[in-house]
Amino acid sequence: MPEELFDIVDDQDCVIGQMARSEVHRRKLWHRAVSIFVLNSRGQLLLQLRSATKDEYPLCYTSSASGHVTAGENYDETAPREMQEELGLTSPVERLAKFPAGPETANEFTVLYRTITDTPPQFDPGEIAGGAFYDLTEIDDWLARSPEQFSPPFRIAYQWYRTSHPNHPSCD
Repeated sequence: MPEELFDIVDDQDCVIGQMARSEVHRRKLWHRAVSIFVLNSRGQLLLQLRSATKDEYPLCYTSSASGHVTAGENYDETAPREMQEELGLTSPVERLAKFPAGPETANEFTVLYRTITDTPPQFDPGEIAGGAFYDLTEIDDWLARSPEQFSPPFRIAYQWYRTSHPNHPSCD
């Protein structure tokens, strides 16, 4: 299987080239990613535990689903594809925010999406070691106690989400 190609982007998130995934990561070039928060009707957030084989943040908790934007694809195409590939879910996604690329976001411009569904996820075992739904207050406490158990990109997105959506997520 050929290696995945990524669009390389400038500081304005404009495509300036394409390169293989391993080279983009090795050279720490700016590229694109999506992150999806899957909430159930009770307002709980699905967290995934990244597989031990992941090249970045193995065995850390992170967004419900996330992934790189493949070369030639856009954010809005990538989010539902990643959610379906990683979780087997096909519910509509809502675009919430965009975060700039930098060291704390793994050099990725990242767009955060949200969906609300009670369909049980089917975790891709190649990507995800496990996962469960958690109350947001439980995640708040867990992050305060052990931030190192969460990927830095998740911590940024989650902090923004809690600041921007302080009410119960299914009621805002």
